[in-house]
Amino acid sequence: MKIILAGATGLIGRALVRRLRNDDHSLILLTRDRVKVERFGDPSLQFVEWDARTVGDWTHFVDGADAIVNLVGESLAAKRWSASQKARLISSRIDSTSVLREAIARARRKPEVLLNASAVGYYGDVREGDVVESSPPGNDFLATLCVRWEQAARESEKHGVRVVLLRSAVVLERNAGALAKMLIPFKLFVGGPLGSGGQWFPWIHIADEIEAIVFAMKNPAISGPVNLAAPEPATMRQFCSALGRAMGRPSWAPVPPTVLRMVLGEMSQILLTGQRVVPKKLQDAGFVFRYSKLDGALREILR
Repeated sequence: MKIILAGATGLIGRALVRRLRNDDHSLILLTRDRVKVERFGDPSLQFVEWDARTVGDWTHFVDGADAIVNLVGESLAAKRWSASQKARLISSRIDSTSVLREAIARARRKPEVLLNASAVGYYGDVREGDVVESSPPGNDFLATLCVRWEQAARESEKHGVRVVLLRSAVVLERNAGALAKMLIPFKLFVGGPLGSGGQWFPWIHIADEIEAIVFAMKNPAISGPVNLAAPEPATMRQFCSALGRAMGRPSWAPVPPTVLRMVLGEMSQILLTGQRVVPKKLQDAGFVFRYSKLDGALREILR
């Protein structure tokens, strides 16, 4: 397949590039930082510069592509959510998705599928009950952002393109993302649940995240929102207890919600709210998770 990938240098993007190259797919990486993508050290990869905001010469690569994967978006945890930072969080996602939609509209032979990043934050804070792909959106900032993001991606359906919305849970990987930051207090023997500990903490092992994306890419029956989350969710307290066991450390020092709100401001909602997300579409389609148990997933990552 000829696959265009935007956002290749992030946590998911790096792993996805390696996985797709193992299957000998032809990859075109849209990049705003050529130095970063050249670190892949793979001469078979093709790098194309774009600004993720405007139509340019890069758009002709979309013509004849089989698939587009868009993972572009400024990190939600990069900075405190000031008004200007919120604007960056929104524009980094909406602009890149919209300009890809425009490139698709201009292509004579359009891609079969657009896989566009999203997040389980779409659902907002759900205290009880399973959350599946048909569950309604929340009304906080992150949920509203995800709704707009997904709406921009679904515009490509008007051109006959299958659109898959990748609603990812927290992706577990040792050296990057949320887990890398959570390891620090546990290493210092001061780890513990954040907030009340009773909030749901949906998670997925990086290997399952990547395989689920590839599975959705190749399965023409899958479209619309897809929950990328392990089938056995955990609360924050359960997650931190499992992390402590995997590291041989106690999980005893909870961080009160008031402290998180004081330090992180509105961004604290990422840690203080959650949902019991269930990957119904993936399971109904026959996808098999390699790491469905939290203890096993953490042992493998931290071995």
